[in-house]
Amino acid sequence: MEIEVISEDENPMLHRTDVRFEIVHDEATPSRLSVRDSLAAKLNKDSDEVVIHELDTKFGMRKTAGYAKVYESPEFARDVEQDYMLDRNKIEAEEGDAEAEAEEA
Repeated sequence: MEIEVISEDENPMLHRTDVRFEIVHDEATPSRLSVRDSLAAKLNKDSDEVVIHELDTKFGMRKTAGYAKVYESPEFARDVEQDYMLDRNKIEAEEGDAEAEAEEA
């Protein structure tokens, strides 16, 4: 799997970079987690700082276009992203958040 970064747009207000990329793959469309890990390695970031939002593969093609948000730290990702997107990308909630939710229930 080869990843090519097409564009990077800085978003300093949310402490992140919006990244558009293309993947060339030999087999089926790679999983969201494998793409996240590969993109994080290419950008020299930790996997918990990368949130894959979109993967689009045209039928029968071996090329996938994608969109990701790369945060400065995992804490910024947890603060900004919605829970379902954190779940999809297997980014764990902070311990304090889990305890606060348990107390509310």
